Amino acid sequence: MKLVLGRDDLAAAALAAVREAGAQPERVDIKPVHKASRGFVNASDADLCEVAIVTVLQALAYGKPVLLLPVTTLGRHQHQTLVTLGGLSVADVEGHSVGVRAWSQTTGVWMRGFLTEQYGVDLRKTQWTTYEGHHVDGAEDPSWVSRAPQGSKLPADFLQGRVDFGIMGNELPSDDRIHTVVERAHEVAEQWAKDQGFIPVNHVVGVSEAAAAERPAAILAAYDAMRSVLGAQEEGGDVALHPVGFEGLRGAFTKAAAYALEQDVIPHPVDYDELVERTCTALGVPPSRLGG
Repeated sequence: MKLVLGRDDLAAAALAAVREAGAQPERVDIKPVHKASRGFVNASDADLCEVAIVTVLQALAYGKPVLLLPVTTLGRHQHQTLVTLGGLSVADVEGHSVGVRAWSQTTGVWMRGFLTEQYGVDLRKTQWTTYEGHHVDGAEDPSWVSRAPQGSKLPADFLQGRVDFGIMGNELPSDDRIHTVVERAHEVAEQWAKDQGFIPVNHVVGVSEAAAAERPAAILAAYDAMRSVLGAQEEGGDVALHPVGFEGLRGAFTKAAAYALEQDVIPHPVDYDELVERTCTALGVPPSRLGG
């Protein structure tokens, strides 16, 4: 049974639990972990895999055999990810150029959602540039988005002024000229999370339909083990940084799905309850077994 998890603590717990459940686990170490998504979604070359929340949404929209194990492996605020070098503000996004690594990158989906919802930005009045394709076969960039020349990299284009804004998370370069576009981004992000009842979720755990049907006990054991690790680490606060369980993830999935549909990341709505039902049916358990 092949597992791809970026966090060592979650991987260790899941491996031990799967072994205890009678399966033979193997951790496939792929860094950065998002590079495992394409093979998992399109070829089921892993049984349990850490994936971006938007990758799960696209997989469902395009009929891939992917289910959700409701565990958040990465949650974080996102308002700080829109950056610029000049004196531009959120009011200048329309009519200027913005680069993002991939149109389906979860950080980009969250940030563009904030732009439309909180700042009234019309995304189609902005010059968008992407640098990579999608993890899910069949997904394409919208017609109103351009692809950078092959070999181009967002950090370089941004620092050299070929795009006015960049949406970047971990790939943000270190340069004193860079500043966050959203004023008081941290305060705004915290207030948004309080209002919504959740912090934006980046990565969750996906399970192949075949693995769920063939090894349900091992999958459930892995869920329990990861839930225990995250529960022990969760600090007190208004909202959970790493929610676990179907109800814990409902807000983030529902909002991300709405943003993704608005941005043409997915071709049609994705129903969260259908995902819950499919997962529970495959595992042979009621939703309450997985925090539903």
